[in-house]
Amino acid sequence: MKILFICHRFPFPPNRGGKIRPFQMIRHLSKNHSVVVASLAHTKQELEEGAELKQYCEATIAEVVPDSSRWLRASAKIGRSAPASAAYFWSPRLDQRIREAWSANKFDLVMVHCAFVVPYALNLQGSFRVLDFGDMDSAKWFDYSKFRRFPLNLAYKIEANKLRQFEKRAARSFDRCTVTTRGEWEEYQTMEVPTPCSVIANGVDTEYFHPQASVPPPLAAPVIVFLGRMDYFPNIDGISDFARNVLPQVRASIPNAELRIVGSNPSASVRSLEQLPGVKVTGHVPDVRPYLAEATVAIAPLRIARGTQNKVLECMAAGVPVVSSPQAARGIQAVPGEHLLVAEEARSFVGQVLDVIRNPELRSRLAAQGRQQVLNTHSWSASMKLLDELIETLP
Repeated sequence: MKILFICHRFPFPPNRGGKIRPFQMIRHLSKNHSVVVASLAHTKQELEEGAELKQYCEATIAEVVPDSSRWLRASAKIGRSAPASAAYFWSPRLDQRIREAWSANKFDLVMVHCAFVVPYALNLQGSFRVLDFGDMDSAKWFDYSKFRRFPLNLAYKIEANKLRQFEKRAARSFDRCTVTTRGEWEEYQTMEVPTPCSVIANGVDTEYFHPQASVPPPLAAPVIVFLGRMDYFPNIDGISDFARNVLPQVRASIPNAELRIVGSNPSASVRSLEQLPGVKVTGHVPDVRPYLAEATVAIAPLRIARGTQNKVLECMAAGVPVVSSPQAARGIQAVPGEHLLVAEEARSFVGQVLDVIRNPELRSRLAAQGRQQVLNTHSWSASMKLLDELIETLP
């Protein structure tokens, strides 16, 4: 089978902190099919970091579109019926190249990851089409509106409504849809569209992410680690709240505790957190595993979260105990207190983090049981089996 795979961001290998789901899908599909990938990148560096992808593809069609051009195009949609967030991912040049590839090849399947790039596939008629929503982004934008002040909260709510209508039209134009969690599936059902939808859970590469040490890190300098892209609002909001309201209370009990914020493109507000005692912001790193190897505990203090948080899965797979907010833990198939700890209020977060730092037995238990749970429920092999079953239903 020949597959055209369209995604909104150039897929990175797992060590790059990029879009892991499409990378894993492409790598798996390439074992039995011919895959052509079409995508966007913010910079040439992103294309270079994703070079490994090419070994799994017959061809890649990629266009570099800088943030300045994206925001200009998105701004032009403000006040119109089309969502500005979809315009952010539109490139006339990429659209032209996709249409040229379509004319030159006979594709059996068009698979689109993320609703934002659906417009590239709308005119590609004649093949079976699958839309992998991943997360229901309109629901995420509704969540954003709750955490912003006027007038931004109103802008986010308007955009969320426009995006929901966009998602409905997108779903109707495809033969099948997929999402990452049962919660996202339930959100999909509220749109009341006839297109069947199934759950293909996110996974983690447990061979790549694995425990680096045979014993927990020493308590001499306990390290709290947070992984994630640091130009992403939920990450910025969550870690800023933790650094300002939770970390000082942790350090009041353990003065040498450190918070390391590991992720690319830190915003100015994230960079400013380094002015706080005990906070280090790394920016882009070539490999996150050394930071996990040095971590005493990992945190996921997100107040806004949809779908499955890959950062939580990676930490659990690496044998690092996790303290998570209920929102970030919602998409993980794990039992609080057994596979990870869950805390909502600042006081509870302080207590849970201190418990993990002070209690070697608790750290060891969470590390072992967390990793085993990932092996049992969040392996990519199980998720890709569901993808294979979906493709086997094609006419």
